[in-house]
Amino acid sequence: MGSDKRAFPRYELTAYVEYTSKGEKRTHKVQNISLGGLCIHTAFFQRPGTEVDLVVNFPELGDARVEARGEVVWLNEALEDMGVRFVELDQPAREVLSRYIEQAAAAHPSS
Repeated sequence: MGSDKRAFPRYELTAYVEYTSKGEKRTHKVQNISLGGLCIHTAFFQRPGTEVDLVVNFPELGDARVEARGEVVWLNEALEDMGVRFVELDQPAREVLSRYIEQAAAAHPSS
């Protein structure tokens, strides 16, 4: 990972995200997540630049959840992945996300 230019490490997880854009709500598996954003496995893409409302559910944290606003920054239709960066993430949500990432990092120290 020495050539990885990401500001925040990403971790694979067991979490699901509901995202709403243009009045449509969808639930999908989160591929990976960081304090900067997440990758969603979905065949229902939004164009880069589209803002989405997110609710990320963490069953491993006793049904903890994070609500945030995000912006689609990339998509890979072949892999059915969509990258979203957080544009609004309040402090309580950031704390829940940090706690989850700490657990993921402890479980997978090489990530």
